[in-house]
Amino acid sequence: MHLLAMAPQDEPVGMARAIERAWHNDILFIIRDKLPKFLAVLLIVFALHRIVLFFVRRLRRRADNLVRINFHRAAQLRTMASTIRATSYGIFGFIVFLQVLNLFNIPYQPILASAGILGVAIGLGAQSIFKDMLNGILILVEDQYNVGEIVSLAGLKGTVEDLTLRRTVVRDADGTLYIIPNSQIATVSNLSRDYAVATLNVSVDASANPDKVIAILSGVANQVRNDPAFKDIAVADPVILGVDKIEGRAVTYPVQLRVRTNQRDVVLRELRRRVILAFEKDGIPLGNDPANMLILRAPNPTAPPAQLPLIGS
Repeated sequence: MHLLAMAPQDEPVGMARAIERAWHNDILFIIRDKLPKFLAVLLIVFALHRIVLFFVRRLRRRADNLVRINFHRAAQLRTMASTIRATSYGIFGFIVFLQVLNLFNIPYQPILASAGILGVAIGLGAQSIFKDMLNGILILVEDQYNVGEIVSLAGLKGTVEDLTLRRTVVRDADGTLYIIPNSQIATVSNLSRDYAVATLNVSVDASANPDKVIAILSGVANQVRNDPAFKDIAVADPVILGVDKIEGRAVTYPVQLRVRTNQRDVVLRELRRRVILAFEKDGIPLGNDPANMLILRAPNPTAPPAQLPLIGS
């Protein structure tokens, strides 16, 4: 009777010891058989990761060296480096995830099958993701724009800082960062391909002789074109289009100078400075907006004060 009474109490203790032995054996099995394979996979992934980083850095360094020589090629190299880095991170993460499942004896085949079914279901409800990736592939294949180029996308203008198959990252002149899904990009305006046109609209008062104004603008623009500081930036001789617009007494003379990409603002600043100095030297009055002009007549101090008419006279 005593042995029969003690048997139910020993069952939980025996079960706990059995569970402890099973866990102990499983841990030893993982440490002895699975953990070395997992560490080997991590080592291989780490080595591949370092190799990818090495090539990405080489591509970016090569792009930095080609900025002044071939900006378009430099932008292509930056885009290639960004795409390789993002894609490799996704592949390496997926491999490590499968090895973690294998380490704990979790069958990943049903998970992959479920993920495929779930992916179909998600795809039916979130087709924009596939549109993003499809449009991203077309952007890369057709070479519409690259990292580092100035573009206008989806009503936003700025510099492309990152480009993947799903989205484009653009930063505008104010420093605001925009993340644009590739499916939202319908029209691309690339402002950094081949060359840019620096256009300066000079407004001059109508009293100035147009031929003299055109001659002064032509001389100033050619000075900037031949200046050693801007000789490598400007790629063509300046063009003076003549009288383009007349608004009241304000006459507009456009000056166009073809320059290298992303160098337009530097040339325009110098051109404005020299135009102001040349006009001040030759006495050319700048134009004014007729809507903002206020014509005042100075009073004659010798004239008698005006008298109001008497009431009833």
